[in-house]
Amino acid sequence: MITTSDAPLVVDLDGTLTPSDTLVESAITLLKRSPLSLFLLPVWLLGGRARFKESLAGCASVSVELLPYREPLLAYLRQERARGRRIVLATAAHRSIAEAVSLHLGLFDDVIATDAGVNAKGTAKLDAIRNKVGADFVYAGDSSADIPIWQAAKGAVLVDASTRVAASVRRVVPIEREFAGEGASLQVWVRALRVHQWLKNLLLFVPLLTAFSFLDLGKVAAMMVAFFSFSFAASATYIVNDLWDLESDRLHPRKRTRAFASARIPIPHGLAAATVALVLGLAMASTVSSGFLLLLLVYLVLTSCYSLGLKGFVVLDVLVLSLLYTLRVLAGSVAVGIVTSSWLLAFSVFMFLSLALVKRCAELVSLERGAGGSAPGRDYCVGDLAVLWPLGVGAALSAVVVFGLFINAGETVERYANPQLLWLVALALIYWSARMWIKTSRGEMDDDPVVFTFKDNGSRLTIVAMVMITLAAHFAPLEAAR
Repeated sequence: MITTSDAPLVVDLDGTLTPSDTLVESAITLLKRSPLSLFLLPVWLLGGRARFKESLAGCASVSVELLPYREPLLAYLRQERARGRRIVLATAAHRSIAEAVSLHLGLFDDVIATDAGVNAKGTAKLDAIRNKVGADFVYAGDSSADIPIWQAAKGAVLVDASTRVAASVRRVVPIEREFAGEGASLQVWVRALRVHQWLKNLLLFVPLLTAFSFLDLGKVAAMMVAFFSFSFAASATYIVNDLWDLESDRLHPRKRTRAFASARIPIPHGLAAATVALVLGLAMASTVSSGFLLLLLVYLVLTSCYSLGLKGFVVLDVLVLSLLYTLRVLAGSVAVGIVTSSWLLAFSVFMFLSLALVKRCAELVSLERGAGGSAPGRDYCVGDLAVLWPLGVGAALSAVVVFGLFINAGETVERYANPQLLWLVALALIYWSARMWIKTSRGEMDDDPVVFTFKDNGSRLTIVAMVMITLAAHFAPLEAAR
């Protein structure tokens, strides 16, 4: 009599062997190559799921070597194969994907997949399994769609199955092994939404501070709504950007652990979360003002263009990043009805260009230390540091020069009780900029320098000092300063 440990082990692919969905990833790959193909997808689907998968596989291929695989399950499969057990890959994915996975892993004796107009899912998959291996088999799966197959199997391997599915399977078949998934905890979702990146949206408050209107409760309340509006909308773009960059993120030493690159959050769940965040952000923006809503839409268009292609162009990408930073300052002005001075805009463009170059140089320094040659998904290589470094430092010094000219401007003399104190702020700017670049050269810079600024003790103290000096320059008369 055949025991469950001797019966052939039939293994599902999507959600089981890999926590990702190769069909969805294929669609994303196709849209990256040809965005207009979005209109072809519904047409293909009208021909049935099998035809849809065949058409999609013919136009886009998944890099199976980059897919996240469940290592504990792979280890078990290798162990079973080593003792002579027959292992079969059975998936509803198209045959081209299934065979590529089989070739990459080198674990499977046979492959069952969608092919020749037959969608290998549910009862169709069960029929194919019976034809291939017979009635005695053990099935490894994850979802409720696999329950009919488990009911016909001699044993089950549960992989990241829900409590309900696991209970249903236990009632009908012996459990050979069980593998728990990591799941999407609250912390994982917080990271996927990049809540820590919301710190960048504090730039919205800059006009409120430079106009010394921070005691106006009405404007502060409007700015808080604007802040969360921008933050929710930005989170939506972060999710879309991560989905767009799945393959390049998986090649990156740090980004490969992101929620979607590692498939800890399913792609459909991410798209749903992005939709909710976007709608919420736009709804909140409409309550601030029509002008603010318009600027938020401009931000979304610009950041989408950046994600869809502009970030792949050398130097142009950092110019767009600097504009996105500056746009936050301008949006803050519009939110509370404060006119932004040309001095502030000029200073912002140069300073944020420097910070954008810090971001890019930090990635290249990381690659250099890891013996990498070029940044995945970027038109940069380690050798470009020779150009980017002086360009970034020069942009920072240009911002300081603009600030110095602002100190001696007539409008500054009129608005500040003691404008000469602002020279101390200029010195602090030089120190802070130099600190940022030194941290970058040491490989201590996070991916985003604005977020790093709020985390780094030295940067925080420097900014607090600059704010305090600016307040003193505005309110303290010259006689008191003496």
